[in-house]
Amino acid sequence: MAFNITKSHLEKQIELLERSEQSGDALTDILSEAGWSYNDLIYEKSNIKKHVSTNESVLDKFRLPGNSEQVVSFFTGCGGMDLGFEAVGYEHLAAFEFNELCCKTLRRNRPEWNVFGPPTHSGDVSRFEEIADAITPILTSSFDGIFIGGPPCQPFSIASNQRFSKSNDNFKRVGFSHQKNGNLLFDYIRLIMEFRPKAFVIENVPGLRDIDDGEQLSTATKLLKSAGYNVTQPFVVNAAHYGLPQQRLRLFVIGTRGGGVFKLPPPNLSKVSVGSVLSNIDGLNNNETREHKSESVLRYMRLKYGQRDQLGRVDRLDPLLPSKTVIAGGTSGGGRSHLHPEIPRTLSVRECARIQTFPDDYLFLGPSARQFTQVGNAVPPALAAQIGQCIRESFF
Repeated sequence: MAFNITKSHLEKQIELLERSEQSGDALTDILSEAGWSYNDLIYEKSNIKKHVSTNESVLDKFRLPGNSEQVVSFFTGCGGMDLGFEAVGYEHLAAFEFNELCCKTLRRNRPEWNVFGPPTHSGDVSRFEEIADAITPILTSSFDGIFIGGPPCQPFSIASNQRFSKSNDNFKRVGFSHQKNGNLLFDYIRLIMEFRPKAFVIENVPGLRDIDDGEQLSTATKLLKSAGYNVTQPFVVNAAHYGLPQQRLRLFVIGTRGGGVFKLPPPNLSKVSVGSVLSNIDGLNNNETREHKSESVLRYMRLKYGQRDQLGRVDRLDPLLPSKTVIAGGTSGGGRSHLHPEIPRTLSVRECARIQTFPDDYLFLGPSARQFTQVGNAVPPALAAQIGQCIRESFF
């Protein structure tokens, strides 16, 4: 949003903020009475850095026509990785997700997808027999498609006691029914080894390399190699280096039981700025803004580009740089986001979704805090699209 910033505008804003602070009346009401909204608020120094906005979706830049490759996803969340593979032409066969709210979001946006999860299915990858029974009618062993998933990980010391013999690298079946302590990374690997997709993707945070000094990930790759897969070394990608308006580090492990060598394009040094994707959002779904108190706005409005509000632990974004990592917030609260680069308020869910490269018509269901969780936990679709295309060119 561009403002013709005048001293009188800023003076009027301070007057409204101080009135709310002194009277105890909600800032929302004070602004409404004056014919203002939170989007009319400005920083003491706003629109100093000029940027070019774009009407083109970041994900649309990577779209490709359909092909014959098929994909099954696990730990699907709200569907970020799935949307990326869909964008480059993969046929979506099934999604497994245990969170009911995520399942509602998936079914609302993609009613044609086979979504296995509450309330009709557990969607719980740790329940191997249940997941296998659901997959078997859809595909056969030696599946000529791809499995994708980002399993949450627990310490390897639990997994090793549950599942693996200390004396060899063989896959150990004992312990897979232990729901409480089961390790989802190895549940996912068991499904890969059982149904043998032509290729697979393991996605996670870079910290996966460090769990138990890397022993967990090392054991996982050894298992997959013993099953006949060629497995890449774990590699970390920064989304900002691949045309996305966000600094976001993700770890990938990719494998195939066929030939070919996975090749990721070299990083693109031309960055996409967050300011370029935050225009033309008014009227879209999931765009409600948080109703900040006046004392918070008074602090925020004094921040410079890139500066942190220490009390609220939120950062004002720089419009000429990629955003800092979009965060999910906690499961029992959270919903925090960064500060808009030109408006002294936190970003809306839709603005975060733009930064994450979700399509504007993709609707997130549930309470606002849980919408932030869905968006913040997702793999950016535009990043997943590039991974999907590289897999096609390398292995199919």
